[in-house]
Amino acid sequence: MKHTLRLLLLPACICGSAPADDVAFFESKIRPVLAEHCYECHSAEAGKSKGGLMLDTKDSIRAGGDSGPAVVPGAPAKSLLLTAMQHSDPDLEMPPKKAKLPDSVIADFAAWIKAGAADPREVAAKAAERPPVNVDSGRKFWSYQKPQRPKNANASIDSFIEAKLKENGLAPAPEAKPVALLRRLYFDLIGLPPTPKQVAAFVDPSDQTDPTDLNARYEAVVDELLRSPRFGERWGRPWLDVARYAESNGRESNLTFPHAWRYRDYVIDAVNADIPFDRFITEQIAGDLLPAKDDAERARLLIATGILAFGPKGLNEMNKAQFAADVADEQLDTVTRAVLASSVACARCHDHKTEPFSMEDYYGLAGIFKSTQTFYGNWIDSENNNHGHLIRLPKVPGQVIPNRPVPAARVKQLKTDLAKLNQEEKDGQAYAAKAKLEGRDISGEFYEMLRNAIRIFWTRGSIEGQLETVDDEGHALPLCMGVQDAKRIQDSQLYDRGEIAHPVKAVPRGFPKVIEISAKAAKGQSGRLELAQWLTSRDNPLTARVMANRVWRHLLGTGIIRTVDNFGFSGERPSHPELLDYLALRFMDGGWSVKKLVKEIVMSRTYRQSSAQCLVLSAQSREQSPSDTKNSALSTKHLSPPHPSLTDPDNRLLSHANTRRLDAEVIRDSMLSISGLLDTTRRPGSLVAELDGQSVSLIGFNTKLPPDLDGSRRRAIYLPVLRDHLPDVLEQFDLANPNLVTGDRDVTNVPLQALYLLNGPFVQEMAAALAARVMKEKTATPERIRRVFSLCFNRPPDAQEQQLATAFFETQAASIDETKLMTAFCQSLLASAEFRFAD
Repeated sequence: MKHTLRLLLLPACICGSAPADDVAFFESKIRPVLAEHCYECHSAEAGKSKGGLMLDTKDSIRAGGDSGPAVVPGAPAKSLLLTAMQHSDPDLEMPPKKAKLPDSVIADFAAWIKAGAADPREVAAKAAERPPVNVDSGRKFWSYQKPQRPKNANASIDSFIEAKLKENGLAPAPEAKPVALLRRLYFDLIGLPPTPKQVAAFVDPSDQTDPTDLNARYEAVVDELLRSPRFGERWGRPWLDVARYAESNGRESNLTFPHAWRYRDYVIDAVNADIPFDRFITEQIAGDLLPAKDDAERARLLIATGILAFGPKGLNEMNKAQFAADVADEQLDTVTRAVLASSVACARCHDHKTEPFSMEDYYGLAGIFKSTQTFYGNWIDSENNNHGHLIRLPKVPGQVIPNRPVPAARVKQLKTDLAKLNQEEKDGQAYAAKAKLEGRDISGEFYEMLRNAIRIFWTRGSIEGQLETVDDEGHALPLCMGVQDAKRIQDSQLYDRGEIAHPVKAVPRGFPKVIEISAKAAKGQSGRLELAQWLTSRDNPLTARVMANRVWRHLLGTGIIRTVDNFGFSGERPSHPELLDYLALRFMDGGWSVKKLVKEIVMSRTYRQSSAQCLVLSAQSREQSPSDTKNSALSTKHLSPPHPSLTDPDNRLLSHANTRRLDAEVIRDSMLSISGLLDTTRRPGSLVAELDGQSVSLIGFNTKLPPDLDGSRRRAIYLPVLRDHLPDVLEQFDLANPNLVTGDRDVTNVPLQALYLLNGPFVQEMAAALAARVMKEKTATPERIRRVFSLCFNRPPDAQEQQLATAFFETQAASIDETKLMTAFCQSLLASAEFRFAD
């Protein structure tokens, strides 16, 4: 009940003095457009401020960027944002390289600006610090200094937390009740609820007098869950969020990536095997450059580099140099934000405005990625002007090859057709050259020649793409997305304002200077291997901290640094800097083992706290002497103890556990688990691999596809992740945006979620399956009620709940079928707040 009551008390989302109607207009018409089309390049969350412009706060949108104010309240004609949206200035168009937004949207922005540009968005004021915009000042900033060991050799997670609590007059909450703790642990480590049998095996009434046995059983459960193959399926997902994993390109040419799933499986296996994190990063950035003991290892390392291949691309870009620069930019941005939580890509057009990254730093890294060939697999057609190719994997036993074989005769015909096209192209070029030599005017044939050239270009691309997937006999080949060193190794030019047409000078391949690690790219290679070594060096002050903070966020609900993808000046400061250093050093000292780090955190008293908030007297009142109390006009019995919600409203000091809503995947998988329908086997490949490289726009019209794009009962991590077309249950409950590096998902509470839980076919199917499972047990209705509560919440109903549920069945039994009644009852529990929240 407490979860339900909490959700009824919705927080106010409107601040400031703007009229409510104006704010409502902004929230419904303006903010969604900014979030969908602008934040990707102009927000703190994205870590980008192209052109010096940020659009995610009231102050930044009015201040504007390098060109001037983006919004001038009351003056649409002076607002450059509106000018850019209208595409009236060819040098100032937003969104860039995309079609103009609908006239109705532009009209909304014009009306909003004319009415005064009401904007409720505010940001917390930062301390008056000077941004570390050069190397010397940057090296003094906390995150660019190496982690420091604690002075106390016996320091622990709990000692850091409890010291801060004491400083603020707070005390830690008691340990959570055994059942609540077990559910928390199961959800956090494997993303599934414990079964009633597992709860019974863990809980023992004697623990109330002797907690020793409970502690031993708790550690045994931790070890068991860390060994479970379900651990990789749960903990692989956060990294896929960070890697912006997707099975389609997105943007204006949203073609599918039929081979992206291999990277998904690589991540799950790597997490289960507890591959050291430094090795994990190295494999993804430079796996193709590492030695391999056998073909299976070689295949695994090639697949690992897929992280650099499935990012969104401007596939219809005609300028090859621009396309290469944009791909390198996206790869560079992903790597630095995922591993370093730093927005180096903001230095593409100018030195970073708030961080110690120069354009030389950016283009030093860009040269590494420009010296890398990206294999993403989309062949040339009407939506793609840039053939991606694929990497051919060595064949190994048990390998899944989902692409279809082609009859040998068809392969032969395709090769013949390709030869004819090539010859036709040569003949056309010879014809044009001869006419020019003879001085003949063939301008009247221009459009016909152009149509032929386009037809040859598209048809040849399709044929080459089909031939790439099979051998000469038509047998399907094992293929993957990924990267390899390019044939041409090159340093990148530094481009004035990032414009390809304005090169200034070549910048040697290298790494940001603010981090003092001696390293340089090897001659004759891209430099990716040296980049991986630079990133994972113990002397790099960021990598271990960033990952430790990501792990902490997933277990405690909030990072020690809440801006988990931004450790720079524009990000938040750590709540417990010494604790973060301690965790980073423990992480490295433990061989970069994620499992060891997870275990240390979940074994701590801090993790095991109850979510109940304790009332604690302030330090001043606690230290008051008896005589002072007696003689004081105000006795301590009249003092109101500070409540943690007042002293620490965001629970940054962790005086109690945070109540957290389950992730979208966990909600879905839990429904499957308790209904008895969960299939724990791995899906071979992905549905996307069976759709022959279709555009996502065509997939959207395929009425035969289920809403979750899969239709199986396997875990949610195996559902396809298509940009702009996500599985329904995952989209409703805040799956990460696969266009962005995301270490901290949004958690929303919106009406559509309630409607989905009430009317969604999947939820209704799970409720019916749960009802059937319970009714098979041939027990009386009161026992069935208790059984459903036990499966859903791992607890029996209290007296009032039992009474209400029994009355529901008794009053409706005469008019409604028993099975339908039980299904409705089961759905009410699945739709409850208690089911969606881990206490």
